Amino acid sequence: MSKRLFIALLATIVVGASQAQAASLELLNVSYDPTRELYRAINAAFAPTYKAETGTDLVIRQSHGGSGTQARAVIDGLEADVVTLALWPDTNQIAKAGLLPLDWTSKLPNNSLPYTSTIVFVVRKGNPKGIKDWPDIVKPGVEIVTPNPKTSGNGKLSFLAAWGSVVTRGGSDADALAFVKKLYDQTPVLDLGARGSTTTFVQKKIGDVHLSWENEAHLEVAEAGGDVEIVYPPVSFLAEPHVAVVTKNAEHKGALDAANAYLKFLYTPEAQEIIAKNFYRPTNPDVMAKHRADFGDLKLFRIEAVAKSWDDAVAKFFGDGAIFDSFYKPKK
Repeated sequence: MSKRLFIALLATIVVGASQAQAASLELLNVSYDPTRELYRAINAAFAPTYKAETGTDLVIRQSHGGSGTQARAVIDGLEADVVTLALWPDTNQIAKAGLLPLDWTSKLPNNSLPYTSTIVFVVRKGNPKGIKDWPDIVKPGVEIVTPNPKTSGNGKLSFLAAWGSVVTRGGSDADALAFVKKLYDQTPVLDLGARGSTTTFVQKKIGDVHLSWENEAHLEVAEAGGDVEIVYPPVSFLAEPHVAVVTKNAEHKGALDAANAYLKFLYTPEAQEIIAKNFYRPTNPDVMAKHRADFGDLKLFRIEAVAKSWDDAVAKFFGDGAIFDSFYKPKK
């Protein structure tokens, strides 16, 4: 075989291998605990669209757990292509670790926020404890289920919603501290993530009230067959689960274009409909208006109502030796 023929054959093999590689691609979406059902539906809609547009077969894998735990896993080497975590500080920790740009919120529409949510109450059928507002959950004899705020986005948001329910209605920080002390004193177990708390409340039938993501609450009602129901308190926290491409990982795997396309898809009318049908609050105003009756009416406050910023809130409430650690001792 001549040298020229050998080089031509080698070039053909390289091109063929490149084409084969381009014909199939895998993404890993590292998300928080209760988004399993949402992203199964999103993935089922997006993969055929991506195939039609690019000719590439796309496999999207999912990883779920407590939001803080998931963020740490990515920092420690879990090769996420995208993260769809519960809290801004969890994703921002990944940025601080150098895995995505520090200005990551500017990379996608609406500050990288395709949907919002909040914390609501799930109670037993007929609401036997008469729970309507935050003060009701700490009445004597009421047992509360909520995840650990050290590991779970649901846990942090429930804590902040409880704290804010006091200070946004005229109470002091001392009043709020007394309230959350009662709350966690009446919480028999702190699961690591939101889905664990759902299992505790619905399947194990522990507790009188579950402080739950709004979307998870609807899932609980559907799966419990009428044994539980949702109560919307008058006020709660505005949850903003931002999304981001983990650029360092996606670039390394040759999946950057696919990862960007995947997250941009979340803003399309098709995906916003899927988001609404899974009881996440879509950020498209037309889609939200169409589904408005599916969501409870309550006053939502942001992080600035309880802290200077998210960084301040994490340090003030959840850091080692901070407010939560100052009073909570694990139950034996």
